Amino acid sequence: MTSNFIDYVKINLKSGNGGRGFTHFRREKFVDKGGPDGGDGGRGGHIILRGNKQLWTLIHLKYQKHIKADHGESGGKSRSTGKQGKDIYIDVPLGTIAKSPETNEKLAEIIDDGQEVILLPGGMGGLGNYHFKTSTNQAAEYSQPGISGQEAWVILELKLLADIGLVGFPNAGKSTLLSTISAARPEIGDYPFTTLVPNLGVVQYHDFKSFVVADIPGIIEGASEGKGLGLRFLRHIERNSNLLFLIDSSSEKPLNEYKTLVNELEKFNPELLDKGRIIAFSKMDLINNTTRKKIEKKIPQGLPYVFFSSKTNEGIAELKDLIWNSLNENS
Repeated sequence: MTSNFIDYVKINLKSGNGGRGFTHFRREKFVDKGGPDGGDGGRGGHIILRGNKQLWTLIHLKYQKHIKADHGESGGKSRSTGKQGKDIYIDVPLGTIAKSPETNEKLAEIIDDGQEVILLPGGMGGLGNYHFKTSTNQAAEYSQPGISGQEAWVILELKLLADIGLVGFPNAGKSTLLSTISAARPEIGDYPFTTLVPNLGVVQYHDFKSFVVADIPGIIEGASEGKGLGLRFLRHIERNSNLLFLIDSSSEKPLNEYKTLVNELEKFNPELLDKGRIIAFSKMDLINNTTRKKIEKKIPQGLPYVFFSSKTNEGIAELKDLIWNSLNENS
C-alpha cells in the first residue's frame, strides 16, 4: 500500500528575472526633443515558503520537481514601471525545514501557521534611461537589464510537531495506545513494524484541554546506525516536547529495552535526553503483582512511570494525568 505520508522532498526552485529597464524619449506635441522617460523593469517573482496548519505531509510536492516564479516585465514609456512577476507560494506543514543539499545548511524553518519565508528572492528590475539623464547627457540612451533570478535545489524535510512522542520497540503497543486515548486509527497488527509512518492523535483531557501525541515507527537496537527503519523517523522525535517510552511489561527484560532505546536516542542526538521522560509499561493485564514489583525496583529513581493496559483500559486515566503533569512541568 502506498503511503500518503511524505516527509522528505528535493525540488528545484527558480525565482523570476527582473524586467529590463526601458529606453524611451518623451514625445509630445510642440516638444521637439523630449528627454528620456524610460521606466524601470518589474521585480521578478519570489519563491516563498508558507506554513499551513491544515497540511501534515509533503505529498503534494512529491511530483513537483521544478517550481518557477514568473519574470518581471520590462518598463514602459512615461516612466511607467513594468509589472512584477507573480510570487510563488509553497504551502508546507508546520515543522518543515528547508536545507541546502550541498552544505546541509538550514535555510528556513516553518513553525507557525501563515508564516512566510522568502527562499529565493526575485531579481530586481533594471533602471530605465530616465535615471541616467545628467546635465551633460540630456539624451541618455542607456537603460539597465534586469537582474537574473536565483536557482537552487532545496531539500524540504518535515519534523512533526507534537507534545508527546511515543518511543518504543516494534510491537510494543504504541499504535494500540494511540487508538485507545485518541481518535486516531493507525494500522495495528501483531507483527513488528506495523507502523511504517508516524501517526498523530489529539488526546482530549479534562476541561476541554488537549495534547498531541505522535506514534513514531518502532526503534530497534542499531536504529541510529540505520538498522530497521533507521534514521528516517528518528528526526520526528526531535520536535516532541516530551518523550513517552512505551515498554512491554510482559517482555523478558523490560528495563533493558528502556536502556537500549535511551542509548539509540543518545547516539542519534544527545539533546533528546534533555526532554521530559515518562516510562509507560503496557500490557499490565499479562503480568502479576510479583512481576510488577520486580520491574518497579529497577526503574531509575525519580523517573515518572505508570502501568496500563489498552485492552482493559486500566491505568489509562493515570497515564493521561502523568502526561499532562509532565507537559506542564517542562513547559
